[in-house]
Amino acid sequence: MSSGALRAKRKKKYTAEAIVKDFKKHKVAYAMAVPGLIMVLLFNYMPIFGLGLAFVNYKPNLGIFGSKFVGLKYFKEFFSSMYFVRTVGNTLILSLLQIVFVFFGTILFALLVNELKNQKFKRMVQTVTYLPNFISMVVVAGIIVNFCTSKGVLAQLVSIFTGESKNLLSVSSYWRPLYIASDLWQGLGTGAIVYLAALAGIDQTLYEAAVIDGAGRWKQTLHVTLPGILPTIIIMLILKIGSIMSVGYEKTILLYNPQIYETADIISSFVYRKGLVEANYGFSTAVSLFNSVINTVLLITANAISRKATDNSLF
Repeated sequence: MSSGALRAKRKKKYTAEAIVKDFKKHKVAYAMAVPGLIMVLLFNYMPIFGLGLAFVNYKPNLGIFGSKFVGLKYFKEFFSSMYFVRTVGNTLILSLLQIVFVFFGTILFALLVNELKNQKFKRMVQTVTYLPNFISMVVVAGIIVNFCTSKGVLAQLVSIFTGESKNLLSVSSYWRPLYIASDLWQGLGTGAIVYLAALAGIDQTLYEAAVIDGAGRWKQTLHVTLPGILPTIIIMLILKIGSIMSVGYEKTILLYNPQIYETADIISSFVYRKGLVEANYGFSTAVSLFNSVINTVLLITANAISRKATDNSLF
């Protein structure tokens, strides 16, 4: 046996022994990781095999491999249908509105909360804004429905300015403001947690130096606070851009109706209708796969731009 092969064998043996030794030493930690690994395998990796539905005319009694292969048929159908422009457009508009109002709104809220000096009032504000996140989406949808009926609080407020009393959820132009406002109400407090944690990690001596240089609160925010949390903002923005095509279907399905499909129908709700309501599994899988590919491309692109422009990135 050559010296190179002998060294490789010794290295392999040493590596195997090291792994066994490490496993014995940290067996409790490995045991705790097992449930998480099982969940990842079951819900993240095993569903990948289901992507084959996008390329076959799926019949439940035949299975994926027994169903007729149709290639890119469903992709072509989706791209050439009226639903492509409508669902993709609505999804993009809603995601961009979420970034502008919800994403940056949580940053502004965190900055404002950070400026509060009264700790009791500060904790009260945080608690009050956290609470909506613990309310079930079904309950939230029920609240929105009640408020938006022709006799509801929001509908009555709108009628003061418009002179018309109608169900707001039956008017397509009201859908996006209602969706974004409810998102902001429900996620403002929890979304700000990350930024409040980042703000707590800023070196306080930087503020002292800024005060000595004559900087007021506004200049301290511009030159100390924002640069201090910029890496966090960039990472969260990259993650948001990476899911820009994945607006959740739960609230949409609970609130929308055929009258407002024009503005309310998004990719995830369209996939739900095609896949579960109409049982067109192949078509819905193709749309979902297209959605995931676009998200992946956006994530990689945003990460690359951020890495080149700011030296901050996910990977």
